[in-house]
Amino acid sequence: MLTTVITQGLSPDSPNYRIREEVFLKEQKFKVEFDETDRTAWQVLLLDDGIPVAAGRLFPKGPQSGAYILGRIAVVREKRGRHYGAEMVRALEQKAASLGAAQFELSAQAHARGFYEKLGYLAVGDLYFDEHVPAIRMLKDAPAPTQKKGNAENV
Repeated sequence: MLTTVITQGLSPDSPNYRIREEVFLKEQKFKVEFDETDRTAWQVLLLDDGIPVAAGRLFPKGPQSGAYILGRIAVVREKRGRHYGAEMVRALEQKAASLGAAQFELSAQAHARGFYEKLGYLAVGDLYFDEHVPAIRMLKDAPAPTQKKGNAENV
């Protein structure tokens, strides 16, 4: 059974930290993975039968932008190919929507562009390098908030 755990802030003893350390620092050889944003960002952890399988983070782009940045999305190597990445993106989007997001933004590694396009993201701008990895900025509009049915009077 899939479970999502959402916390604010990141500690070095958390499963989120360990997953990102393994994927980005050890596997992909990034030099810098953790930053000041982690102190306040929403951290999302995906568990399958209690086992940590994916991590990601979320934070507002700016106070008035209405956009939320989804990032640091990582799936444990042994668990890839089981749609955990898509589940993580959905969980991040749901949290952002609950916070009032009008748009989702992410920086996709170029090789993952097609994955995000299948989830409704559009590439904008040119490729750039995030350390040694080609990346592209991608955007997706958040769904409009649904209105609750109530006892509205006919006007």
